[in-house]
Amino acid sequence: MSTSHSPPHSSHLTHTTRRDFMMLTAASLAGVGACAAAWPFIDSMNPAADVLALSSIEVDLSPIQPGQTIKVKWRGVPVFIRHRTPEDIAEAQKASMAELKDPEADDKRVKKGHEQWLVLVGVCTHLGCIPLFNAGEYKDGWFCPCHGSQYDTSGRIRKGPAPKNLAVPDYSFLSDNRVKIG
Repeated sequence: MSTSHSPPHSSHLTHTTRRDFMMLTAASLAGVGACAAAWPFIDSMNPAADVLALSSIEVDLSPIQPGQTIKVKWRGVPVFIRHRTPEDIAEAQKASMAELKDPEADDKRVKKGHEQWLVLVGVCTHLGCIPLFNAGEYKDGWFCPCHGSQYDTSGRIRKGPAPKNLAVPDYSFLSDNRVKIG
């Protein structure tokens, strides 16, 4: 009696390969379907169009005269834009770093080539009051009426309880007369 071992049937191999292919295809389609179903929920976590519109503003600088400061609103806070005079710039540059509570050179607070423009977040770093321009001991600086902090022509803290300089927001010049804040 002879027993012969026959080779596996080719239909068995094809059936297994087909089954594997069908399982991989089904799993792939289920993964794509799950991603497609999850996308609206993930996308809903992005900021709304009105929020994105407020994340940056553009300001026309052409009407601002030398020596003048304007206040614009960005992200719900005031921003001071000062067109500094050559005297303001010279005074800010000659300040001794040893005299400053939060030492920072004037050229680090302005953009190169646009030194006449100073852009600052108009919120006192002590308790969040809004400083007044052209008040206090520092000519053409800022004075916070809440607790007496005084800032120079570069927005650096010189006197009072504020621990830091007025913040400089992220900004860039689109042209000589147009700035984008944010």
